[in-house]
Amino acid sequence: MGFFLHCSEEDTKESLSKVNDLPWEGDVNSIPNALRIKNPVADPKAKKGGRIRIYSHQFPKSLNYYLDQFTTTARIFTSLYEPLTGYHPLTLETIPHLARDWKISPDKKKFTFYLDPNARWSDGKPVTADDVIFTYDTIMNPKNGTAVFRVSLSRFLKPVKLGDLTVVFEAKEVHWNNFNDIASSIFILPKHHFEGKDFNKENMEFPVVSGPYKITEVKKNRYIKLERRGDWWQRAYPFNEGRNNFDQIVYKVYNEEAVALQAFKKGDIDIYPVYSAFVWVEEAKGDAFDKNWIAKQRIFNLKPIGFQGWAMNSRRPIFSDKRVREAMNLLVNRKLMIDKLAYGEYDPTNSYYPDFYLGGEKNPNEPTEFNIEKARKLLAEAGWKPNKEGILEKDGKPFQFSILDRDKKTEKYFTLFLEKAKEVGIRASIDTLDLAAWSERVDKYDFDMTWAAWGSGVFKDPESQWLSKYADEEGQPNLPGLKIPEVDKLIGKQKTEFSVSNRNEILKQIDRIVYKEYPYVLLWHLPSTRLLYWQKYGVPNLPLGKYGDESFSSDYWWYDEEKDKNLSKAVSKKEKFTDYEAIVRWK
Repeated sequence: MGFFLHCSEEDTKESLSKVNDLPWEGDVNSIPNALRIKNPVADPKAKKGGRIRIYSHQFPKSLNYYLDQFTTTARIFTSLYEPLTGYHPLTLETIPHLARDWKISPDKKKFTFYLDPNARWSDGKPVTADDVIFTYDTIMNPKNGTAVFRVSLSRFLKPVKLGDLTVVFEAKEVHWNNFNDIASSIFILPKHHFEGKDFNKENMEFPVVSGPYKITEVKKNRYIKLERRGDWWQRAYPFNEGRNNFDQIVYKVYNEEAVALQAFKKGDIDIYPVYSAFVWVEEAKGDAFDKNWIAKQRIFNLKPIGFQGWAMNSRRPIFSDKRVREAMNLLVNRKLMIDKLAYGEYDPTNSYYPDFYLGGEKNPNEPTEFNIEKARKLLAEAGWKPNKEGILEKDGKPFQFSILDRDKKTEKYFTLFLEKAKEVGIRASIDTLDLAAWSERVDKYDFDMTWAAWGSGVFKDPESQWLSKYADEEGQPNLPGLKIPEVDKLIGKQKTEFSVSNRNEILKQIDRIVYKEYPYVLLWHLPSTRLLYWQKYGVPNLPLGKYGDESFSSDYWWYDEEKDKNLSKAVSKKEKFTDYEAIVRWK
């Protein structure tokens, strides 16, 4: 194993310069009350400085989150731009951000936001109501690839400016998520920079920002560098003490996981979230792990859990029949895949909201078990009969389809499935593309079957995922093209339900109905986060907070110079380093 401080050439071309915070000249009394207190999940020992290099498994087609909802894109974009409000990290109550205050009308349809007079763009200009309105107009422009965000914003009339720092949104209908959809989900853009430009071409350079970081360098397919802004307008707000500590954040891109892992072990990457059971069990071994130079930590908290599976496109005749989709589920031996290919690391997923059932509540959805004979029977009922070569046919057409994939390492799972599909007379092939080409095809629903993974939120809104209306609009998350009137009614019912527990009961009903339509071959989920990282960082008691995932690290961890020196000594002398908790649980 190479010496851990070895850095790759492109990382060291320019030395890491210290970012100095400029003195804040604002009035302390102008800071909103909620942001005058300390952040309960930030560590008071945190220091500013240093850098963190984070593994990103593919280079994003865009760094504009409105155009591409890739994980790395989201992390970068939300470091550059800010919403009107945020969430308290423990209570999830709404707290100020670009807006210092807000009012909600008694009928829950009007939302008035009062912008923080301290809020500034990086070029010194104030953040105004014009910027908020411009952001709304940009998202709602049908020429822009912002369809996913138009779902929620289409519930509003165009916002109205009441003054330079006051803006009013009015909803056309009552919806429990109206406030959050505008307050915390929309990241405000600078009108004076983007106006008159083709927004679809604004992908890699964002010179005017309001957030705590700015982009300093983008090297296609290699890395994206961010630098902390010493002039960030909220730098002196007490709530931000212990946050945004790294002077530099580098997202390092490796298309091949094996290459990325070697780079990490060599010290070219500092933190490595593990999404593969094989890596966790078989590859995270050796001196660096045995001697605690690298922490191998499994972290349990209350982060929301989404679902992953193989979406079947019901717009295509081959998957328009529910019996065929159920048959595909029956041809997947999930237990074998989890035990043999995934080292027993995962729990099988039998719900589109699996975190509802982590606390011991019984999941009413019957697990789909591997059953070739039942699959054959369902396919026959759907009109698919074997010809003399044993290939299934219907109306003279063979049962054949293509699986659209974007990750070579998932092929082993598809291969097991293809063997069983072939056994019953189905011809299928795998078409592997890079992320950009895959996204383009999926956005247009140009696929038969594809692997898709969806995140989840603490407050779940099923509309874009399951509403019939979005089955026909390109770029929406309703990949299978499902249209179920009963689900549409339940989605309508939950819109005006402000009780989270009542809404969750409606979601469970939606889940039961959708589950029996088999739009996906549901696979498995992980109830924890698996992290590998070099032990040169200061970490809060709860390494990922109460609800956080690995992105919490770039927000709340810090570079510990003393620890790094001691780690360097331990590595050079091949000695054991500081102990750490291998399993951390939210208490």
